[in-house]
Amino acid sequence: MRRITYPKCHILVAAAAAVLAAVQALAETRVEFYSPRVARIIKTPDGKNVEHPFKTVIAEKTADSFKTAELEVKVDESTGAVTFLDKSGNVLLEEAGGARYTPYEANGVKYVKSAQKWKLDKDEAIYGFGDNQWREMNLRWFNGELMPRNVGDGLAVWTSVKGYGVLWDNTSPVKARSDDEGVEFESTVGEYVDYYFSAGGSIDDVVADWRMLTGDVPMFPRWAYGFWQSKERYESQHETVGVLKKYREYGIPLDGIVQDWQYWGNNYLWNAMEFLSPDFRDPKRFLREVHGMNAKMAITIWQSFGPATKQYAELKEKGLLFPFETWPSSGLGHIWPPRRDYMSGVRLYDAYSAEARDIYWNNLTRLFDLGVDCWWMDSTDPDHMYKEGDFEHITSLGVPWRTMRSAYPVACTQAVYDHMRKATDKRVFIFTRGAGIGQQRNAAAVWSGDTGSSWDTLRKQVTGGLNFVVTGNPHFNCDLGGFFASKYNRGGGVKNPNWHELYVRWIQLGTFLPMMRSHGTQLPREFYLYGKAGESVYDALVGAVKLRYRLMPYFYTVGSATTLERKSFMRPLAAGFPHDKATWDCRTEFLVGDYLLAAPVLAARYTNEDNKPVGEMEGWDLGVDASGQVSGTKGNGIDWNAEKTWSVYLPEGADWYCFESGKKLAGGKTVEIPITLASQPFFLRAGTILPLGPDVQYNGEKQWDNLEIRVYPGADGEFCLYEDDFETYAYEKGEWTKIPFKWCDKTSTLTIGKRVGAYPGMLEKRTFNIVLPCGATKHIAYDGEEVKIEFATNP
Repeated sequence: MRRITYPKCHILVAAAAAVLAAVQALAETRVEFYSPRVARIIKTPDGKNVEHPFKTVIAEKTADSFKTAELEVKVDESTGAVTFLDKSGNVLLEEAGGARYTPYEANGVKYVKSAQKWKLDKDEAIYGFGDNQWREMNLRWFNGELMPRNVGDGLAVWTSVKGYGVLWDNTSPVKARSDDEGVEFESTVGEYVDYYFSAGGSIDDVVADWRMLTGDVPMFPRWAYGFWQSKERYESQHETVGVLKKYREYGIPLDGIVQDWQYWGNNYLWNAMEFLSPDFRDPKRFLREVHGMNAKMAITIWQSFGPATKQYAELKEKGLLFPFETWPSSGLGHIWPPRRDYMSGVRLYDAYSAEARDIYWNNLTRLFDLGVDCWWMDSTDPDHMYKEGDFEHITSLGVPWRTMRSAYPVACTQAVYDHMRKATDKRVFIFTRGAGIGQQRNAAAVWSGDTGSSWDTLRKQVTGGLNFVVTGNPHFNCDLGGFFASKYNRGGGVKNPNWHELYVRWIQLGTFLPMMRSHGTQLPREFYLYGKAGESVYDALVGAVKLRYRLMPYFYTVGSATTLERKSFMRPLAAGFPHDKATWDCRTEFLVGDYLLAAPVLAARYTNEDNKPVGEMEGWDLGVDASGQVSGTKGNGIDWNAEKTWSVYLPEGADWYCFESGKKLAGGKTVEIPITLASQPFFLRAGTILPLGPDVQYNGEKQWDNLEIRVYPGADGEFCLYEDDFETYAYEKGEWTKIPFKWCDKTSTLTIGKRVGAYPGMLEKRTFNIVLPCGATKHIAYDGEEVKIEFATNP
């Protein structure tokens, strides 16, 4: 470990304010390297080593140095300020002075805040900070607290459009401030400064470095990328199975269904991890019926337990329950507002304890052994009705909750991932509400929480999701439709055309997210309640899901790259086109993988927007609309097929093809495209090779033995179709295949290369149907050996 030592300095305290005025020169600044382009900066005023009770970073250092072939770190001996330079000596980032420390006291406990600020160029765009539900993509003027919460998980990570980034290693809540001068992090608890700098060279490479440091992404099963139907809540196994039967009856593709809370019976049995309600009398039959319809089941599990559960008793005996009040507050779940004279007694568990995580899993095996496929881990943020002194509770790690607050979601998901990996070779799939740095290593897809149904919130899912992905967590999703339907419920429910347009557009956004899941309360979300085939609203909803499955070979390949190549499923436009300043604050579009540009319609075109905010707890008493089906295509006189327009910016540096029309458009400008309610605008850059799958009801219904391969001329291009057994971790042993495709634009030749790799049950022979935008088509038999397909020049 290389270090620079300074003269010790006295802490200056302003007597009246009882706070530290300033400390700039520190006792020590230490530099470690974790790769040639990733450096760790550690600053400690007393020279002590930094030990993290819960590890966010799990990588090991590679060198003690101030310089590598790619990065140099300089420290100003007078101020302690650090400067990072590239291999040519150009400044990448410079601290705005040394670290700042501020002592304070909370509920009789003494703490120290630590802060560091960095300088930025005047027009420099930055991204990250997690899913904070901000409208802006460029977070240059962000001011907020970063921590897990129900709506909007904040993570202390940021990345510059210039291709470098900072990961702040501190598990307490962190205040982030950015302005014209720069960006600053301030930890609520931190007697040190500890952060990592990546000189990746691009946004994508910086994100890859965050994964290298905090953990790689295990591959999801293919069925996780399918469509999921959920609701708060299906109240019996009969209802849940009935919904699934309807989807199969209507021919609406679906891979999974979610069983939400109260299958355990009542609030005193909260999260018993057992089917105890009389409305779920036969759980074995329940799972058998779901699996018999070729669907998977996710089930809600919480991080808290009611006082009548087995887990509560075991954890309490060992002192592994937090004394915090949490949701639900009342033991009487059928009464609203809650009767607080009948307190539920529900308590969170101390997930920082390895013993507590063992207890959690040992009880969860009751559901796992029944055949539950995956886990809806709710309240990992967690729900906590804060009282004075709660933050000072000493956790099992020997430090206050205030110190460990932001690591809680990672610890919770670790409890399931680690144990399930040992129990089965089937891939773990978790979707969860809370997020912390490094959570991607636990096979966790994070959703944005109990959002309100509004157009403004819909738009925030794009900016929030993209800024979340930049922190290293690739699998963002949201409640499609928004959780609280509120005003739409009052305004006519499933018969309300204002709701129809919002719900359709939210579902269409979901087509391009890493996970596509309809969920919410107050208004039913099942598609068959919105008409029938041939009617506009119904057709638009079903069409979005069918497109999802059509694109599945591309999506699954992109998903595999998050694991094998440390790439991301969804990416900001600035990640692909950093030299085009028009992309830097693009809030309505994003890239899926390297080639697809999604431009979902995110504003009302047929109805009026009502963007009154909906609070996190607002709406529980508004009731549920269970009205019947909507019929007709116009809905209160609205013609959903009337042509409207939507503005799309196409980045410069490439030509683009509209998937729907096949038209080629030049990049570097905004275009107005015609749309109807059914339209889902997305574009392919010239040179794209796009595999399209068959029309199916669920993943795996048909083999990928007859894929359509669309080639978009105008530039050279390549694509590598990835396949494996789609369900197990055999890919970690090298059991997979890749089929390389390469397009030479000059000769109009597509080369399908020799298949690489193998796995049991793979397709030995297949047909590829090659299609160009001009309509030229060729059918190619492929047996794993290289084949070239020539088209007429300039087709």
